Amino acid sequence: MKETWRWFGESDPITLQHVRQTGASGVVTALHQIPDGTAWPAEEIAKRKAMIEAAGLEWSVCESIPMEQSIKRGDADAPKAIARWKDTLSRLGRAGVPVVCYNFMPVVDWTRTNLRWQARNTGLALRFEMADFVAYDVFILKRVRAAENYDPALVARAEENFAQMSEDDQSLLERNIIAGLPGGALVQTRESIAALIASFDGIDSATMQGNLLAFLREVVPVAEEVGVHLGIHPDDPPFSLFGLPRVVSTPADIRAILSAVESPNNGITLCTGSYGARSDNDLVAMAREFASRINFAHLRNVTVEADGSFFEDDHLDGGTDMIGVIEALLREERAAAKAGRRTNIPMRPDHGHLLGDDITKKTNPGYSYIGRMKGLGELRGVIHTIERQLRREEGAA
Repeated sequence: MKETWRWFGESDPITLQHVRQTGASGVVTALHQIPDGTAWPAEEIAKRKAMIEAAGLEWSVCESIPMEQSIKRGDADAPKAIARWKDTLSRLGRAGVPVVCYNFMPVVDWTRTNLRWQARNTGLALRFEMADFVAYDVFILKRVRAAENYDPALVARAEENFAQMSEDDQSLLERNIIAGLPGGALVQTRESIAALIASFDGIDSATMQGNLLAFLREVVPVAEEVGVHLGIHPDDPPFSLFGLPRVVSTPADIRAILSAVESPNNGITLCTGSYGARSDNDLVAMAREFASRINFAHLRNVTVEADGSFFEDDHLDGGTDMIGVIEALLREERAAAKAGRRTNIPMRPDHGHLLGDDITKKTNPGYSYIGRMKGLGELRGVIHTIERQLRREEGAA
């Protein structure tokens, strides 16, 4: 597997020199400074690529090309938005960026309610507390008919939590949920989030999935032409938020995506932490079933609680059999190499706890230096151990 590291560009407090010191050879990045709705200029792509290569690294994955909401809604502006997306994709491919990760989550991207939750080791982790999210949706955002989307007992718990929140607590919860992605310029407000949610009125899961599949039929031929392997990232968390449909959450969703356009360039990003936030997703089985179409891997672990709340655990702990997932990916790499299909799958340690003096430093949520480096070291140890076992198997055959 190719070890990579997510980097948010020149505004990232972690430098490319620091990335190289982790032992990773590839960089996962995007042009976050360019506003959504604008195709990335070829010269800016070339500039970023040259910067990475000057540091002795490779631009292995683009994560992500922004997906305009009009594409997800399938409205009148979607064709122009798709054309811009295709332009950026083509320019990335012609510049030699081999993999593009993207997502199809409506309105909000990955969502947590607590960005500094104390883990067992006293480090700080990301957490999604179901009752707190419902408290925000029902009692702070006051989305119309929001309570109808939840079990009454959960709404009652949410109301209890809300009653105990100070104004500062409410503001912090709101910032955690809608603040936007690391590295991005887009900052949402309560009013803008409410308006975006309302813009999806009448769009159900079937319509949303149809819009995704229509998008794929447009962009996969471009990916094939310029040699880019696409990897759609799952919904995070993989269930409805704000009553909105989410269509990249289960194995059935993946099958629909892959069968819509049968091409190795139409693949998935296996994010074990995102899919793992649903207890009914068997990550080892998914890694085996979709192995040949896994174009990128995010390796992260979560522990899910009875009410659907979850927290980001150590990379080798939590509910996902990380060793089993890695073994499935390494077996796919060997099979692909024998068939001449492709080279190693890029992977990155996805998120990491805040540890040591990172706790007091400026960091992007989830993207600490020490915590991710710890995770990468643990994953690297698993990879080397399994690779040795596979070599022994091949030698005995």
